[in-house]
Parts: sequence; C-alpha cells; structure tokens
Amino acid sequence: MMSKMHGIFSWVVLALIVAGCGKSSDTRATASGESEPATVASNAAKADGPGAAVAEFLEAVRTGNDDKATQMLSSQAREKTASLNRNVTPPASDTAKFTIGKVEMVDSGNGARVFSTWTDLDADGQRKTDEAIWVVRREPEGWRVAGVAATVFPGEPPLVLSFEDPDDMLRKQQWVREEIRRRMEKEQAGLQAQGSEKPEKPVLR
Repeated sequence: MMSKMHGIFSWVVLALIVAGCGKSSDTRATASGESEPATVASNAAKADGPGAAVAEFLEAVRTGNDDKATQMLSSQAREKTASLNRNVTPPASDTAKFTIGKVEMVDSGNGARVFSTWTDLDADGQRKTDEAIWVVRREPEGWRVAGVAATVFPGEPPLVLSFEDPDDMLRKQQWVREEIRRRMEKEQAGLQAQGSEKPEKPVLR
C-alpha cells in the first residue's frame, strides 16, 4: 500500500507517498502538455527567479545538503524550524530526479507558485512521479521557499504545508497517517467481506 518513504513527500507523512498519489512513469507531462524524460531541472530553473530558487532547494534535498536546503527556506521558516529544533528536509536520494515547470507570479510579483515533479523509486523499485506546487517569496537575499502543496489522496484537493508553521505541519502529518490507516483498514475489511460472501462449493458425493 505505501510506497517508499523516500523523497520529496517523505515530509507529507512526512512519510507518505501513498500508492496512487502520482503517476508511475519515466516520463512526465510538462506545463505545456508535452511529454519528456525526467531531468534534474528544466530551462525554467536555469534563469534567476522563483524557478531557480526551487531548483536549488530541490537539488539540495536530492543530494542531502541540509545546510543549503535550509538556506533556501524563507526567513520565517528558518526561524520557526530552528526555534523548535525541527528539520523540514527529507532524506537524500541518489535515485531521484526532478523537473521545474511553469511559474505563476502572485502578490504583485513578490510571491510565486512554482510547479514541479519529483521522480523516484517506489517500494517495488518502479519509478514514480509526484507533482508539487511550491510557494516561494521574494526576500532581501532572493527568492525563498515558504511551503508546498501536493495531492496526497487522488480526487481530493492538494494538502498545503507551510514551512513557516511547523505545528500545523505536524497536525496535518498526523491527519495523513490516521487517514491512511483508516483507508487501509476499510479496504482490508472490504476484501474480507468479499471473501466471506463467496458461496461454498457443493460437496460431490
């Protein structure tokens, strides 16, 4: 049921890439709808701006450079996580790749939403791609990451995690764990019910 707790959304359980949350594939749909192989970063990340900041952050995550990843967080996120002695970066992964997609400017150009994908191996060794939308903010030192939104359960709105509110992140992580457990128990109960409803084979005499 649960995929490898490895990579970008190990911070949504922050443990949680749930089977079916993303598309298992070696290709991805770009913002324009075209399909291309997963790469470390697209052209959108090569220029200065929100996309480049997210690319720096994800590359630091991918390679396990916690100091760099922390530097790419917003000042409030750094302050909040430091005061609580918490780290929002997941384990490094040398099998992961990511892409940077379209960038939407908000807040009169002082904020942005950056679309990305993260591809890694699941528990079965199959490549799995998940999509995320990063919330970034323009600060004196440059663009910095303040949070992320990602679909945890198919058909439901994305779960928004603010790195500037660690307590809320923990509450949402707990909710995800409980919801995963509830869904697994419900599925298991359904399978057991189906098994009990099967008619017994007549005994031949």
